[in-house]
Amino acid sequence: MIVKNDPKIINGWTFYDWANSVYNLVITSVVFPKFFLAQTKHLEGLPQDTVLFFGREFNNVELYSYVFSASFIIVSFLVPLLSGIADYLGNKKRFMQFFCYLGALSCISMFFFDVNHLEISMLSPFFASIGFWGSLVFYNSYLPEIATPDQHDRISAKGFSLGYIGSIILLITIIVALQVVKDPELSRMIPRYGFIAVGLWWAGFAQITYVRLPNNVYDKKPEKDKGYIYKGYRELRRIWSELSDQAQLKRFLLSFFIYNMGVQTIMLLAVVFADEEINWPIDEVTGEADKTGLIVSIILIQLVAVVGALVMSRLSRKIGNIAVIKISVIFWFGICVVAYFITEPMQFYGLAAAVGFVMGGIQSMSRSTYSKMLPETTDHASYFSFYDVLEKIGLIIGPFLFGFACGHLGGMRNAVIILGSIFIIGFISLYWVKSIKPDKIKGIKAISDTNLV
Repeated sequence: MIVKNDPKIINGWTFYDWANSVYNLVITSVVFPKFFLAQTKHLEGLPQDTVLFFGREFNNVELYSYVFSASFIIVSFLVPLLSGIADYLGNKKRFMQFFCYLGALSCISMFFFDVNHLEISMLSPFFASIGFWGSLVFYNSYLPEIATPDQHDRISAKGFSLGYIGSIILLITIIVALQVVKDPELSRMIPRYGFIAVGLWWAGFAQITYVRLPNNVYDKKPEKDKGYIYKGYRELRRIWSELSDQAQLKRFLLSFFIYNMGVQTIMLLAVVFADEEINWPIDEVTGEADKTGLIVSIILIQLVAVVGALVMSRLSRKIGNIAVIKISVIFWFGICVVAYFITEPMQFYGLAAAVGFVMGGIQSMSRSTYSKMLPETTDHASYFSFYDVLEKIGLIIGPFLFGFACGHLGGMRNAVIILGSIFIIGFISLYWVKSIKPDKIKGIKAISDTNLV
């Protein structure tokens, strides 16, 4: 057993957010999507924006979506079983390391991306996605093991804040390099070097986490006979049976699934919406829309997210976690309503700031709230696997609903209203979840902020 609220261990845990968040921003949000679309826009012998994949023609965005959706499906099936095995063996840090290194090495391999060999090249983003999302379930499950419930909000917020700051640093470094380098050939290589930087950053800074986090927190001693897959499955079935008796936990998971579906969809498609629906100024030299503001808005979202995570963590001490999440969900609904009407860049910057504020808050509060609601257990990875799977299913369903609405309801603006309705349903479902009152949280007296630096 470890001593909870140890500042050294907590700092090590939060640093994994710093390490892995560069993947989420650089690979899935900014650099790789633009790189991929540029590489696949004009291929010889094919219509514009069309690629050939295993002998079939696909729209490039379509293929991109399929690859990431497939990775989410793999994670949804694989991680629950592995979490059961990890809980049985007591070695979840090893599983976390495996997925981390799989993701980091896959990012580095993107350097060799070749549009003429897409079948091989798309394995890099596929396995990078599996590595990122697969490592998170084991990472998140450490929170109730290293800290008492009265610390969960603050520690979770600190982790997300470090992640936002770290990812901005690397993204700005790549952007500055693109602006400074004048040689066209070298400039075209910078995104590829950026992929290497992401992998090295992720695996390198994760070492701080691995040095400080214990592996077998509860000193489990599994039987020496084989059959770990069966025993992992048995462990998972036992946790599912326990979860069936946790009415409040099930209600929160359902609410989380609904509102987080909307959150993840907006985070994935906000840039696409801005690219298509905002009247960006025309560049006098190229005669095309100057969309530099898109990068500015992404950086703005990350910076404001730091503030949002910290503010909502403090607010939860006064009014409770569920109340804070309800406020956030209503805020997200308001964002959808405003998005329907905006058309100008300055309006979008304001909206991006609002997205950043509630993005940081709701992600941090959702993780810590679930952690607080868990029963006394030594199988946290298995419990967090259900949380993780619901998040991945939402990542599949949400963008699909948005795309379907775009195609059948007259474009993105009407699709945004559909997203708004998701938040209304999520808000209503939260009324069946009992509030976690600040004065009811079990645990020792909160340690000072200075000890968490």
